[in-house]
Amino acid sequence: MKNRMMLTAVLALGVSLLAGCGSNNNNAAGNNAAAESTASAPAAAATESPSASPAATEIKELKVSFVPSKDPDQIITATGPLKDLLKNQLATEGYKVDDVSIDVGTTYEAVGEALTAGTTDIGFIPGGTYTLYDDGAEVLLTATRAGLSNDSDNPKDWNDNKPTEPTDQQATYYRSLLIAGPTEKGKELAAKVNAGEKLTWDDLNSANWAIMSTSSSAGYIYPTLWLQTNYSKSLTDLSHVVTSDSYGSSFARLAAGQADVIVAYADARRDYVDKWTADFGRSASIWDETNVIGVTEGIYNDTVSVSKKSPLMTDEFKAALQKAFIAIAQTEEGKNVIAIYSHEGYKEAQSSDYDNERKAQELIKNMKK
Repeated sequence: MKNRMMLTAVLALGVSLLAGCGSNNNNAAGNNAAAESTASAPAAAATESPSASPAATEIKELKVSFVPSKDPDQIITATGPLKDLLKNQLATEGYKVDDVSIDVGTTYEAVGEALTAGTTDIGFIPGGTYTLYDDGAEVLLTATRAGLSNDSDNPKDWNDNKPTEPTDQQATYYRSLLIAGPTEKGKELAAKVNAGEKLTWDDLNSANWAIMSTSSSAGYIYPTLWLQTNYSKSLTDLSHVVTSDSYGSSFARLAAGQADVIVAYADARRDYVDKWTADFGRSASIWDETNVIGVTEGIYNDTVSVSKKSPLMTDEFKAALQKAFIAIAQTEEGKNVIAIYSHEGYKEAQSSDYDNERKAQELIKNMKK
């Protein structure tokens, strides 16, 4: 009897332990299932509800200014398509621009001052203008342009190899030329150069000159450096000199005989080859009636600069502008727009790229003291 009771107790204890083990296993399985359900829920939600893209940053107005290197109406017409091109390209960078306004400054300095004051956001300005106003302007891009078939520092080479044509090589610099026109004095100066003779200061000082404003690299700064290097003189030492409001005005003066010599960027005659006869009243080609009498050192290309005072110019937006202009310049419509300045593309720039320009500016300042 006693043994039977003990056997019954042992059996009961075994059943109890099995029940306990079964209960623990069921709880564990339930906990694991719950954990798997919890872990898989976010993944399922992420698959079913993709995150929305961030809203575009809205800009009410973006102001772009150009220097008057050509007739202002011509610039406004040529750059008109830039408004939509810039809007569309910035949209791909996350910026919704409601309006792009474009204007042409009355002078190079006017655009530099607008950038400094923050009354314009973006300026297409030469390196000389940028370095004069770099307290208020920041360079984003340097223009690239087609190299030219002539690049000698000897003016006779330019005259022996006319016309000057573009090449398929991109260049980051250009030169300024001293160009003599069809007046008797212009022909006299050109004849000496083409005969291999060096011009004297008296030769140059006896001519009538048309130049550009003081911040123009090709129209003032580098021609002044050329005179300083060769004659220890500057443009301000010339007896007969007028300042033009654009290169178009200078070529008009040259064609009309009001100027014997002008200063201009190296491919300027290509830009005015049609107007020379159609608008300026000449019967012979600009290549036949003009000659180079001086060639400056290389000038680092134009800039796309932005205002340091503009509240729009965050680091992110400046990076977006760089990408936008580089992309625009790679489209056919974009190429047509920037061709007004003989630009063919852009590359990212930094302030130190224009250190030689600063040295040139400093030399001119010292000459004025």
